[in-house]
Amino acid sequence: SDLSHQQGIFVHTTATHWIFSLFLSILFMFGCHCFQEQCCLFLPLQDPRVLDTMLPYQVNYYGNPHSRTHAYGWESEAAMEKARKQVADLIGADPREIVFTSGATESNNMSIKGVARFYKAKKKHVITTQIEHKCVLDSCRVLESEGFEVTYLPVKSNGLIDLQQLDETIRPDTSLVSVMTVNNEIGVKQPIKEIGHICRSKNLFFHTDAAQAIGKIPINVSDLKVDLMSISGHKIYGPKGVGALYVRRRPRVRIEPLQSGGGQERGLRSGTVPTPLAVGLGAACELAQQEMEYDHARVSVLANRLVQKIMSEVPDVVMNGDPEQRYPGCINLSFAYVEGESLLMALKDVALSSGSACTSASLEPSYVLRAIGADEDLAHSSIRFGIGRFTTEEEVDYTAEKCIQQVRRLREMSPLWEMVQEGVDLKSIKWTQH
Repeated sequence: SDLSHQQGIFVHTTATHWIFSLFLSILFMFGCHCFQEQCCLFLPLQDPRVLDTMLPYQVNYYGNPHSRTHAYGWESEAAMEKARKQVADLIGADPREIVFTSGATESNNMSIKGVARFYKAKKKHVITTQIEHKCVLDSCRVLESEGFEVTYLPVKSNGLIDLQQLDETIRPDTSLVSVMTVNNEIGVKQPIKEIGHICRSKNLFFHTDAAQAIGKIPINVSDLKVDLMSISGHKIYGPKGVGALYVRRRPRVRIEPLQSGGGQERGLRSGTVPTPLAVGLGAACELAQQEMEYDHARVSVLANRLVQKIMSEVPDVVMNGDPEQRYPGCINLSFAYVEGESLLMALKDVALSSGSACTSASLEPSYVLRAIGADEDLAHSSIRFGIGRFTTEEEVDYTAEKCIQQVRRLREMSPLWEMVQEGVDLKSIKWTQH
């Protein structure tokens, strides 16, 4: 029978799995050594423990998790449902409230477009902020083209929204408020619990993009009064190409699906769930839950070390975003009188960016920094530093020293810096164009 055949090849495939695991472990150690030489501040790798959990479902257990008529499907389904529970446990949800997606971008699109379109007959107003991820802002622009009204709330100079302004912006025809938990560029933590209470008291839905927060800070969807929450796998050292959307069951949130098909994921997201990726996401969530406290404390120490080293040696450096309400692993610094792109090129052996990784190809200054009122020149001189689970103290020290060295070098070539050193007030100068 099929099961006998499977048992017959089990020893061979298991041996293959362990040989492959050993090869990957050696490759991982070699890769880490190479990365150490390149000094990648935020080591962009998947947790090897996650990979080890995924491998059997790439090799041995390849059944379709939606096939209910044979053992291959049952095995994959059991693994998928275990992963669903692991995701749910991380945020205090019911496993039936977790929908697997391809990542936070899809989850954000599903939430914003799905809720707005389902309730469009009576409610055609959506509220978000000016510093959301690009996929949220673009989803809102799509809704505007369909006749919806969208209010883009400004934020204060520290990056936080004004709760009173939010309360006053809500209308009888508002269907959804979408505010991210932790900003992906400046690391500020929004008052999600307070926003949730406002939305629940006004009987409208609240969505939060928690891609940068999940597994890094404690989150309980019931306490926060969140109705929809977007989750990303690779932000918590899981595989790329997988994420999840939390959709509250009570009170029920209705969503118009974005894609048609076989009706998987309770009809909200058609398409075969990739079992290895789902298993990887689940494992990453479980590890994050176990190690969150340790990771957060360690990241905080390294972040403080980096900022203190740089700011003690280099004047005119500004940390963007609220200094207290923030996730420490996301640091955004502006170096006055230095062009950010020039500094990035000078630090090319360190993995840094001048904004969101999703839009860093653009030479335009960050719209997030513009929204918090940053000076245009300072916005152009900003660098984002990421510190994570695999960042070492040696990498932090190397990055700080290299940054100090290159900022000094670039300022020596800057006529503006020379004028400031001579006591010239740059704001008093009237610049003319010839």
